[in-house]
Amino acid sequence: MKKQLIFTALGAIFLASCADTWDREYSGVNPQKEGYEYLAEYLPLKEYVDRSKYPNFKLGIATSASEYTQQQLVYALINSNADETVAGNAMKMASCVDDKGNMSFDNAVAFVNAATDAGLNMYGHTLAWHAQQPVKYLNSLMADREIEIDPDATQTVVDAEFDYSTFSSYNYWGQGPAGSERTIKDGCFVSYNPSVIPNFWEFQYHVADGINWVAGVTYKVTMMIRASENCSFTVAAGTWGGQAGGTIDVTTEWQEVSVPRAPGVDGGGFVMFQSGNFAGTIEMKWLKVTHEEAMAISWWTPIISNGDAEGDDATNFVSTHVGGTNGACDIVDGAGVGGTRAFVVTSAGGGAQTWDTQFFLYANRTLADGDKVKMSFDYRADVANNSESQAHAAPGGYIHWDGGAAVNFTTDWQHFEKTIVISSTLSPEGNMQTWAWNLDVGAPNAPVNKYYFDNITLEIEESGNTIPLTPEEKRDTLIWAMDRWIGGMMQAMGGKVKAWDVVNEAISGGNADAEGVYALQHDNGDATNFFWQDYMGDLEYVRTAVASARKHFEANGGNPSELKLFVNDYNLESDWDQNAKLKSLIKWIERWEADGVTKIDGIGSQMHISCYANAATQESKKKAIVESFNLMAKTGRLVRISELDMGYVDANGNSVPTINLTEEQHKQMAELYTFVVSKYLELIPVAQQWGICQWAATDSPAAEGNWRSGQPIGLWDEGYNRKHTYAGFVEGLAGK
Repeated sequence: MKKQLIFTALGAIFLASCADTWDREYSGVNPQKEGYEYLAEYLPLKEYVDRSKYPNFKLGIATSASEYTQQQLVYALINSNADETVAGNAMKMASCVDDKGNMSFDNAVAFVNAATDAGLNMYGHTLAWHAQQPVKYLNSLMADREIEIDPDATQTVVDAEFDYSTFSSYNYWGQGPAGSERTIKDGCFVSYNPSVIPNFWEFQYHVADGINWVAGVTYKVTMMIRASENCSFTVAAGTWGGQAGGTIDVTTEWQEVSVPRAPGVDGGGFVMFQSGNFAGTIEMKWLKVTHEEAMAISWWTPIISNGDAEGDDATNFVSTHVGGTNGACDIVDGAGVGGTRAFVVTSAGGGAQTWDTQFFLYANRTLADGDKVKMSFDYRADVANNSESQAHAAPGGYIHWDGGAAVNFTTDWQHFEKTIVISSTLSPEGNMQTWAWNLDVGAPNAPVNKYYFDNITLEIEESGNTIPLTPEEKRDTLIWAMDRWIGGMMQAMGGKVKAWDVVNEAISGGNADAEGVYALQHDNGDATNFFWQDYMGDLEYVRTAVASARKHFEANGGNPSELKLFVNDYNLESDWDQNAKLKSLIKWIERWEADGVTKIDGIGSQMHISCYANAATQESKKKAIVESFNLMAKTGRLVRISELDMGYVDANGNSVPTINLTEEQHKQMAELYTFVVSKYLELIPVAQQWGICQWAATDSPAAEGNWRSGQPIGLWDEGYNRKHTYAGFVEGLAGK
């Protein structure tokens, strides 16, 4: 006879109030509901797992960590029915890391301790994901870096130390006194005046040249200097068109001396000593000129990508030939410098106009009057020929006949490099975005030809008081941030959580590559998400997460052989693409592991599915579920149904809310649960079975913001009473 554990729902009579009873005794049966009395005869879910046949199988139920740690009804439900639990949100990064990067794991620790004390296996969700991240903090790590200035809020505008081995001295308005010298000795500039002269400016000499002064700006001239006797002399800064002078005091000890100077005129100029009023030796190790306010600096920012043609992206490279239309330029293996890849434009020859064959370099942004760009590329042709260069808006949107980048092709590789200032002629409306090379020069007698372009760069000069991080700096910063986050979580867990979704929802579900493999997810314009892979790369992103998890698990008391890392994703059982997303995930795992170091132990299939009233649709869904199990089984990896729940879709394709669901529809859902659970046990080899986690224990309340709001997704209703789906799950576990 089956053991009946009657533990009434919320608001009913409790069998006992002590935590020990809450710990284990919960069934959730409403014997007053007609047609549901039979559910009282069922044991807790986990009692139906045949441990002799499925020794590794874990029956999980996800929960709210805060509800579980109250150690009341939810605590009893989970402990009574499950071997394993997982927090819906408490162990995600946004729940543990605030907008300033401060980490707190108190809620996660309380949850894990309560569950492990109750004898449950713990599953961690999730270490690396694009959603539910501390976006403000992570974006702050990627923000432009402020220009570093010295404590006096100055920025060096010339070299901090002049190389006096290349110093040139001048003596204007007559010679210096007899016996005077200006020379370099022991790495110092040295001047010597044997006697005081009536006019101090008659012994004058430059100690720094080539300074680009800006009128109206006050500079600071600083030097490391000493003299044979304490003295004063004049320091002048400027050009011969305007100078600012004043005296400085120098002692016999080495000291750093600074004086403000405002030259008063623009242009290239100098710093000059006038020391005819001092008899003796002056020595100077170095001199620097600084600005008294933080000044903007400039840098070069790339505005194209894949200029070396080693990738497949041809967004910035377009071509056309006679009778054709503009399209992505061909990228050809072995055609580049040194046998690499290159962009190749083919001319059929004999065109009527020089522009019948064209190559377009299409920037990522428009260029306006005054923008400065730097362009370079390698080029050659099968037959020597000239070219013309034009300015366009988008490719084909002609603006001006001379883009300033025409080249003469030979059969040997040549290199082009030029800095171009965009003029109002090239971009009268601020919309220039493209350089076009006309390749049928000599038309109508232009030759049949192939033109090759490789190692293309196009950069724009930008300036400001902040400077963007380089891609390498962003990558390195996020490697640090990810390792810090995962390390903090592993330290907090102390080895108690031995299985994790190391990466969550990585696959996009579209944008397949040449192998038919879906791309990873990337920035979709949603400011609430943060895509690590945009900065770290598709491979490094996952490899870093895996390496960090393994390192910190062991460092914090975990046995490395016990740690299991899963990649978790949704729509792996999709029928509309013949399980293409799962096939893509399997291929991506192979790519991530291709370094010979990264190891991913298992696949988590979320399976947020629906039961369909349309029989043909339902059959298609079932076949795709079976195929997903077969595909995962073939990988040899652990397989976990990680987030199982179920809605209902009527014959018209509409989701049916819980309040409108009929008894017949409830029972159809129960039958689908039986199918899913039994097929998992049948098709996944015992050694690969991790188990099944029911993601929604109860139906979802209809309030906005809830997961699958108002849907009949649970095994218990909102009052925590067993449903027909509970029986369906049991029958699946029992193999019926």
